[in-house]
Amino acid sequence: MVVEIRTRLAQNVRRLREARGWSQEDYADRAGIHRTYVSDIERARRNPTITVVEKLAQPLEVTASELIA
Repeated sequence: MVVEIRTRLAQNVRRLREARGWSQEDYADRAGIHRTYVSDIERARRNPTITVVEKLAQPLEVTASELIA
């Protein structure tokens, strides 16, 4: 089964965020985006731009490509 890219992004963001013990609010503050946007991303309800994916990757200390792999 091919997993949609938004689903992979959602799973990776949640897994990495939770591994660091961060709430969605903590993570959103670190990434410079709104908490509800993080929630939508983790539920694969948003289609973020590559700029947002880069913002998501920075506090997690991974590359944008690692988030969508």
